[in-house]
Amino acid sequence: MAHPHDLAPPPIPADTADLTSGPPLHDACRPLRALVGVWRGRGEVDYPTIDGPYRFGQQLTISHDGRPFLRHEARAWLLDADGAVLRPAAWETGWWRPQPDGTLELLLSHCTGIQELFHGEAAEQRWDLTTDSVVRAPTAKDVRAAQRSYALVDDDTLDHTEHRAMVGVEMTPHVAARLHRTR
Repeated sequence: MAHPHDLAPPPIPADTADLTSGPPLHDACRPLRALVGVWRGRGEVDYPTIDGPYRFGQQLTISHDGRPFLRHEARAWLLDADGAVLRPAAWETGWWRPQPDGTLELLLSHCTGIQELFHGEAAEQRWDLTTDSVVRAPTAKDVRAAQRSYALVDDDTLDHTEHRAMVGVEMTPHVAARLHRTR
């Protein structure tokens, strides 16, 4: 039996975060075209129930394989006051699904046992989303709702903010990050 590392890639198109290579971006994904890429930067996380604020680093990869959706993966790590990495933090994966009526769906699964379905719209260089539903594992935090915004400051800078209603607190700012396109 072949070792998994000896296997050839699957016989299907690989996803790409580079619009100059791989399959063409599906027409349905045009409202999200500017998000496709690898973004990395820093931000701050705070909430009334944590002893914050905390600084973090984040990498967001938005890629496609030519079908009418985008793949989303974001990984974060906590930073000390000097910017040194303390430990891994949040990790989420999911899919952006543009709809024919111009609306967007964003499905996210978090390593903390939370799944969220966001619904929203694309405006010029801005994407605003609100949860339609939140599903939690029995051991996950009591998250009831969330709002996210992604906005291009320029071609190579993406601002991301998030508000959350969780653990008995109404909708409150939680995350703000500035990410820069790395490719």
